Amino acid sequence: MVTKPKKSQVMKPATAAEKLDVYLPATPREFQDGMISREELDELQRNPPQWLSDLRRDGPHPRNVVAARLRVSNSGLARGGITEPLTTAQIADLTADPPEWLLRERETHAETRREEQRLRERRENDDRAPTSRPRGRQPSVRGE
Repeated sequence: MVTKPKKSQVMKPATAAEKLDVYLPATPREFQDGMISREELDELQRNPPQWLSDLRRDGPHPRNVVAARLRVSNSGLARGGITEPLTTAQIADLTADPPEWLLRERETHAETRREEQRLRERRENDDRAPTSRPRGRQPSVRGE
């Protein structure tokens, strides 16, 4: 039996940029115009070229990266009026002198994370707790 060589998976530039945590419009034209194979993506992650290192360091950064660096949710960014990508310098300025909305959103985000952690721990404890179900014959659904 002859097996065909595996065809490399390819992805759109937007998908690759998302996986690399970079803002697609800030990437080089050749990155934006072509399809990226899984192997090329892996190589970019292992050995980032200068443009990728510069983008990750200086920005502009996509929303998820901006939100993470400011310690708020993506929704919190929108509520704060941040709709455009920010550079590392702009993020540093916001962090150095945080506006009221940023302080409020950080607290909201931290509170949400604490609640998620509490629920996660509760589910884990519930999964470990022995269940006490009555033994014996269960009543039938049809009322027999």
